Amino acid sequence: MALKLHAAINLSLQLSPSPTLFAPSFSKPQKLLKSSVKITTHVCQSSLVDEQQQQISFNEQENQLINALIGIQGRGKSASPQQLSEVEHAVKVLEGLQGVSEPTDSDLIEGRWRLMFTTRPGTASPIQRTFVGVDFFSVFQEVYLRTNDPRVSNIVNFSDAIGELKVEAAATIENGKRILFQFDRAAFSFKFLPFKVPYPVPFKLLGDEAKGWLDTTYLSPSGNLRISRGNKGTTFVLQKKTEPRQRLLSAISTGTGVLEAINEFIKSNENVEKDEMELLDGEWQMIWSSQMETDSWIENAGNGLMGKQIVTKNGQLKFIVDILLGLRFSMTGTFVKSSPNTYDVKMDDAAIIGGMFGLPVEMETKINLELLYSDDKIRISRGYKNCVFVHVRTDGTKQK
Repeated sequence: MALKLHAAINLSLQLSPSPTLFAPSFSKPQKLLKSSVKITTHVCQSSLVDEQQQQISFNEQENQLINALIGIQGRGKSASPQQLSEVEHAVKVLEGLQGVSEPTDSDLIEGRWRLMFTTRPGTASPIQRTFVGVDFFSVFQEVYLRTNDPRVSNIVNFSDAIGELKVEAAATIENGKRILFQFDRAAFSFKFLPFKVPYPVPFKLLGDEAKGWLDTTYLSPSGNLRISRGNKGTTFVLQKKTEPRQRLLSAISTGTGVLEAINEFIKSNENVEKDEMELLDGEWQMIWSSQMETDSWIENAGNGLMGKQIVTKNGQLKFIVDILLGLRFSMTGTFVKSSPNTYDVKMDDAAIIGGMFGLPVEMETKINLELLYSDDKIRISRGYKNCVFVHVRTDGTKQK
């Protein structure tokens, strides 16, 4: 790649107490992971992985909700209006169906549920809201109603090495859908400490403020998906088991086991009969790359190692990277199909743009782009220097 213009300035680039169970969240900035490892798309998976995949079952309407959640970061906090609209529609469709009729009386509601999506910011304590809002952490809800001490607990798992925060509530069943709860204890459990650290909320002094209720408005017959609404008007989407695509995005959020999750995801789709893959038009945000960052952000941007890609039906491709203070890097080129799943990409029209003004940048990039997987929501590809990329669709449009 020939680069004849160097920026005169150093531009630092960064991609862009309550009785309510759980709290909404915000997304952390995405960045390139410093890994130069190449993946092999055909790997042997353990029988446990295969067994987990076989056990996961979603009907058509449930899959619509699962698909609507793909690409949403921060468990809903960073969702676009289009994404929120898709989720809300899918939630209402499921709530109108006949799921488990008396969910609180069913054994299917018992166990640990992973929080996938929530609404209504600001309805929990600052500490809990902050922890739940970080994608790096896993968030769960445990429901155990058939014991001598019925409980509903919120759990923020920081990592297996660090520990977790567990906020517990005594629970009672009011009817077939509603659980009444009252928070009464909470603590941090750190792996490096032999004792628990109390959570700084005086539940006994809060009185009615520590009480609330939770309605389960949909529980799937498979026991894999649950929709609940809380007394503060919050909507929650929770799952017991996640499918490979969700596990891939979760691995990217936490920064652990990404290559393994990519291999698992691709393998899970190997037996799906489909035509040759196409570079689908739309707006795509890069959320992970196996390429190690270079010292020059402009080279990263020009090689498609960060930011967004806009693909058009007439064979044009554009790279866009937001810089700072309203400035953005833009580079346009063309792509031509060279084999069933491979494209030759040439990018040769670059500029740094601010408002209506642009500063041309003379640079050229030629890339052989191989599609490893592609659908309406997610794309996995191999490009610059055999780097593996994961992109998610952000424009909300549908392919036909």
